Amino acid sequence: MARESRAGSERIIKTEYSEVMQKSFIDYAMSVIIARAIPDARDGLKPVQRRVLYDMQELGLRYDRPYRKSARIVGDTMGKYHPHGDSSIYDALVVMTQDFKKALPLVDGHGNFGNIEGDSEAAMRYTEARLAKVTQEAFLADLDKDVVDFVPNFDETEKEPSVLPVKIPNLLVNGSEGIAVGMVTSIPPHNLGEVIDAMKAYMLDENITTRELMRYIKGPDFPTGGLVTNKDELLEIYETGVGKIKIRGKVEIEKAKGGRTNLVITQIPYPMIGANISKFLTDVAALAESKKTQDIVDISNQSSKEGMRIVIELRRDADAENFKNLLLKKTRLEDTFGVNMLAICQGRPETMSLKQILKASVDFQFEVATRKYTNLLNKETERREIQEGLIRACNVIDLIIEILRGSKDRNMAKECLVNGVTDGIRFKSRESRIMAAQLCFTERQANAILEMRLYKLIGLELEALINEHEETLANIYRYEDILARRDSMAQVIINELEEIKREYARPRRTVVENVEEAIYKEKEIEETELVCLMDRFGYVKTVDKTTYERNREAADGENKYVFPCKNTGKICLFTDTGQLHTIKVMDIPSGRFRDKGVPLDNISNYSSEKESIVFVTSQTELNLCRVVFATAQAMVKIVDGGEFDVSKKTVAATKLSEGDTVVSVACLHDQKNMVLQSREGYFLRFSVDEIPEKKKAALGVRGMKLGEKDRIEAVYYTKNAVETAVEYRGKKLVLNSLKPGRRDSKGVKVRV
Repeated sequence: MARESRAGSERIIKTEYSEVMQKSFIDYAMSVIIARAIPDARDGLKPVQRRVLYDMQELGLRYDRPYRKSARIVGDTMGKYHPHGDSSIYDALVVMTQDFKKALPLVDGHGNFGNIEGDSEAAMRYTEARLAKVTQEAFLADLDKDVVDFVPNFDETEKEPSVLPVKIPNLLVNGSEGIAVGMVTSIPPHNLGEVIDAMKAYMLDENITTRELMRYIKGPDFPTGGLVTNKDELLEIYETGVGKIKIRGKVEIEKAKGGRTNLVITQIPYPMIGANISKFLTDVAALAESKKTQDIVDISNQSSKEGMRIVIELRRDADAENFKNLLLKKTRLEDTFGVNMLAICQGRPETMSLKQILKASVDFQFEVATRKYTNLLNKETERREIQEGLIRACNVIDLIIEILRGSKDRNMAKECLVNGVTDGIRFKSRESRIMAAQLCFTERQANAILEMRLYKLIGLELEALINEHEETLANIYRYEDILARRDSMAQVIINELEEIKREYARPRRTVVENVEEAIYKEKEIEETELVCLMDRFGYVKTVDKTTYERNREAADGENKYVFPCKNTGKICLFTDTGQLHTIKVMDIPSGRFRDKGVPLDNISNYSSEKESIVFVTSQTELNLCRVVFATAQAMVKIVDGGEFDVSKKTVAATKLSEGDTVVSVACLHDQKNMVLQSREGYFLRFSVDEIPEKKKAALGVRGMKLGEKDRIEAVYYTKNAVETAVEYRGKKLVLNSLKPGRRDSKGVKVRV
């Protein structure tokens, strides 16, 4: 229910709650989309950016005047136009100053406004700002000529422009990124000169195709430079407004001292801006630590105000080109920029193509120019009327002076000048009265005559008035021609665009090409036979076979797991939680027999605090056998070892019931019987053939009937004609002597 109060009385309105929620959410979503997160296609600005720039204009922060504290700008914008958090306003101000994020910075900042490596800006009380020159000339220049609509601010105490009269397609030049409710915009920046050329081409031929427009706009031009590698895909991106742009950093190979080679990164992909630079350095270091490469000697970030410079020193025998490909494959030196050219067009969000954005910008330019020159024409027409009146007045100035001297008040003189009313005015002669009766100045002309100063009667002033009148007539003719002919208006717009291009265009930074995908060739490693040793504390190492043979007795006595492996293979750890952890043998330290080794926790996802190792073997061994599982709740199954040949470091090796754990994992070779031992002393010996083969994701079948609180404590295997004995409660127990049973029976209780 909704409650409404009027004049002290209450009226209950009954409504469906879901309808209220739906309407409220739609209103909220549209508010976020239209009024906050998505830019307008006409000026390419979000509301907060537009309000900041307009407020700076109102504060008089021109490019040729002193800077003003950012806190003053933020506070004034928040109080007058943008009733949201000060941080969002300051963030918008900061981004508009950063030349590494914006192709055309709109604000001239003074102080610490952050840097390309992600260091944050100083607090707003420390920094200062003013409008950039291009903003003053291309974004705000004609605001005083009634070229755009002004709307009330949030509390209707001020007026603000609904859009700025931007003279360039700023949506393309500076791009935009924003997240709204259910939609996102991501528009890459472009080169100002190329965008202006494309806009001119569209104005001259509205039927121009996207392919033809791309003769002017080669592709995105990121402030950080880089190399766009999928040139052929850009046409579809610009036609649909959606796609992915692949971009690489610029890498140069330099010769260093001592015959070494340095890889120097001088430009980075645009998405790497900020914290991703430090992540890139970390990723490169990780390549060396994980032994993906052994070519790195040192890495240093030597970037400065002069530009980006990340230096990677390589070994003398390193293949620099191959290492470069490794960086492209394994780090963010090659990245993608997701394009979704979403903007507000005619009051609603729309994914726009390149041509649609140019059309919206051109239509807006014609609309602005029409309003501008209509306004100028009206002013020049008024000026012509006044000038013609003053010129006529100068020709009969003696009569006008006589009327002024003979009139009792201003209204009497004005009536005579406008309507020729001479009643009550004293004239020197009858001829003067007759001439005065013939006067027919307009009201505006009469006011100008009455306000005219005597110095205007000087000969030079009169000549200047005539020249000014001729100039006004020329302006009127020009403005009428511009308004009457679209070609004339188009030429005026083109002239303004060419001036902006001459003043502010810069060479392209981003190279656009078709480049083949980077291929990294790993160095071929000579395959060798090793022996893996793991002690009961979870320390693991590998030694060559010769070393193992020399120390076989000590190795077998001191280690819990001893098995052969290859340096190119993996070892597999099965844990009581049902997980399988794989470790590359190359990640395990290899050395002398007496070396301690490394904890498993350090080289795998295994955690000794959360799980215990049940079985360890090599991937090669697993591929050649079948694996049998037994759990504490007596669930058993056999799984083909090939199912555990996985690429992930950790996978589920088996499915477990709630509260169950894995007790035993073993490779089946020539074992014939399984023996399950419970905590309460029950033993069950049955044939391995009774255990069904299942998938690793299966639960298995029950191997033994247990009491309510009983659990499987140990699992053994026996072979035919081979005696197998274990120690049970201090005494020897021959497992072969146990009476054979069937799977899923209770077994026999052994008393000692």
